[in-house]
Amino acid sequence: MRYLYDAITYRKMKTTTTYIRETLDTLYPSEEITGITRLIFSQVCGLSHNQQILCKDKQIPEKEKEDIHAIINRLKKMEPLQYIFGETEFYSLPMKVNPSVLIPRPETEELVDMIIKKSITQSPTGKLNILDIGTGSGCIPITLAKHIPDVVVTAIDISEAALQTAKENAVLNNVDIHFIQADILNTSETAKFITGNFDIIVSNPPYVTDKEKIAMCENVIAYEPHCALFVPDNDPLLFYNAIADFALSKLAPEGMIYFEINANYGPEICGMLQEKGFTQTELIRDLSGKNRFITAISSILL
Repeated sequence: MRYLYDAITYRKMKTTTTYIRETLDTLYPSEEITGITRLIFSQVCGLSHNQQILCKDKQIPEKEKEDIHAIINRLKKMEPLQYIFGETEFYSLPMKVNPSVLIPRPETEELVDMIIKKSITQSPTGKLNILDIGTGSGCIPITLAKHIPDVVVTAIDISEAALQTAKENAVLNNVDIHFIQADILNTSETAKFITGNFDIIVSNPPYVTDKEKIAMCENVIAYEPHCALFVPDNDPLLFYNAIADFALSKLAPEGMIYFEINANYGPEICGMLQEKGFTQTELIRDLSGKNRFITAISSILL
């Protein structure tokens, strides 16, 4: 029998935990419900993980119970918890998120970690000029600026709302990023007003084909911005082609390009880069074993 959420039944944390689990058990995997519950008690009640374990008989104030009830109702509609709270964590940094930007994924943390480690090894002084294309929440450039010393970072996005969120995240994390509103698909025009050359160009562009929507989670389809996710079935390399063309004129000699990719199109993207004159193209698997990243080096003399 399911619990009804009322003031008598849910005075204690352990019974509120039961309410959350039983309400969501047909909608989310068990492990995800555990994480959701932990985060709710942390955000709403200010309880650390240890406190949640040790204080199961803690009385929940009425206002906090009402807040939890409202959150659960939104979760029942498959709204992402990160949007409900308006924030998430990326590479241990706080990031504001909302429906104008994608929720950062762990795979993108792997991409950022790869760039940080390789950049510090190859350029110990950190004197690099980096461009992020399709920045969204700004999680990539902000993290790079936070962890690579003396770096100059520029980020572009077509969405004004996304750029506003990214700017707020840059302030939140106390980093200086040069944000520009631009459409990378209009390659020649974008190249005209982005001055200078870059040692690194990085992008996690839209790469999910329309036919792949059917396999995606409902909360992604219903709430996250489609313009940051999807490409036409007949042109899955749309953004990779445009970014590669842009990089031909904007990457410094021996500069590197880093892509997060659709696992189904790794060889095609590598082949496209090689045809355009990039060298040392490498297809890299993520921690789950999927083809997820591509790196390549510009050999074009400017």
